[in-house]
Amino acid sequence: MKQLKFYTFLITFILLVVGCGSYPTKNNTTAKEEPVVIANEALQYEIIIIDIGFTLFLNTQARPIEYYSESYLKNKNILYVNVWNNRVRDPQQFDSNIYENEIDYQANVDYGLDVNYKLYLYFKFAEQKYKMKLNY
Repeated sequence: MKQLKFYTFLITFILLVVGCGSYPTKNNTTAKEEPVVIANEALQYEIIIIDIGFTLFLNTQARPIEYYSESYLKNKNILYVNVWNNRVRDPQQFDSNIYENEIDYQANVDYGLDVNYKLYLYFKFAEQKYKMKLNY
């Protein structure tokens, strides 16, 4: 009888450990990342960025908007847009899955700080994600 109680206890203990143990489970739900919209309504200018990871980059790695001057961002964006658009026009040499669309950015237009900030940060994000350099 004593041996039966021991085995019953042992089996119950094993079942509890196995039943209550924590096993990694595969989470089939993936968080959907919202696109980042860069817009200036007064100029009727809008860019929609749907590159996975950009929102996280903006929220975790980007310096605050006050860190940059608008003239700095504008000058950088002029350079980056030129390089980007040249790569879009050369799909034989550059991946057309990355360089899909030309960016219509004109140096004589005042897009505002927010547009220049987010566009600049997208270029920095793309350089990091795709391991590329957009400046020469």
